[in-house]
Amino acid sequence: MQTFIQEYQATLQERAKENIPPLPLSAKQVKSVVEILMHSQSSEECAFVKDLLIQRVSPGVDEGAQVKADFLGQIALKKCVCAHFSPLEAVRYLGTMLGGYNVSPLIEALQSTDTEVAKEACKALKSTLLVYNSFETIANLSKSNALAKEVLESWANAEWFLNKPALPEKLELCVLKIDGETNTDDLSPASDAFTRSDIPLHANAMLKNRIENTAERLQKAKSRGVPVVYVGDVVGTGSSRKSATNSLMWHFGQDIPFVPNKRTGAW
Repeated sequence: MQTFIQEYQATLQERAKENIPPLPLSAKQVKSVVEILMHSQSSEECAFVKDLLIQRVSPGVDEGAQVKADFLGQIALKKCVCAHFSPLEAVRYLGTMLGGYNVSPLIEALQSTDTEVAKEACKALKSTLLVYNSFETIANLSKSNALAKEVLESWANAEWFLNKPALPEKLELCVLKIDGETNTDDLSPASDAFTRSDIPLHANAMLKNRIENTAERLQKAKSRGVPVVYVGDVVGTGSSRKSATNSLMWHFGQDIPFVPNKRTGAW
């Protein structure tokens, strides 16, 4: 157990040298985290790995997400006991996983005889859209389960969207102006294509072939303390739009809670 923590902290320090966070936890690492949470007697170790489980596992259908969802689902449904997660807390964090592997345990929790757990599952499912074929399961369940019906009505009323923060009436922005055309290879250099799946690492290559002192110029724009808007005469031509957008998001966006190594909200 100690070996995993030592290895992770070593990775943390190594990646910090490049000013980037560690990669999201792999399925093997998530299993190590679960092992520590279930068996370690060290409150310090458990607090450390609990935060990793909550914040550093990619959501959706990532292999690590499957291990996380299975573990939290077992706790939520009271099939196992973990001193570091209550059933209610387990459901709450299942609700942060966006869809995929967390949906099945949430539907089971929706039918729990524990009223608080069932209500929390209902709340979580209202903001979970990637339910795939489970939509039919919830639709059928809604005929006899009031909370399932509440979920369907919430989806129909688009509460997942309407509950998002409204756009501010006024925006103060710092403009980063790059003259001429910015194509996707400027933002996501093909020479670094092998790092594209590692968004923070790949973002370090943004504009390296286009402007001098790239890191300093980007940092100066970000240091103003207001959102940065990237401006060019033409922006975005080329075929690598996804990775180019990821690089812009990483430099100028905001962290997404519970979603490691991705950002949103850049301009």
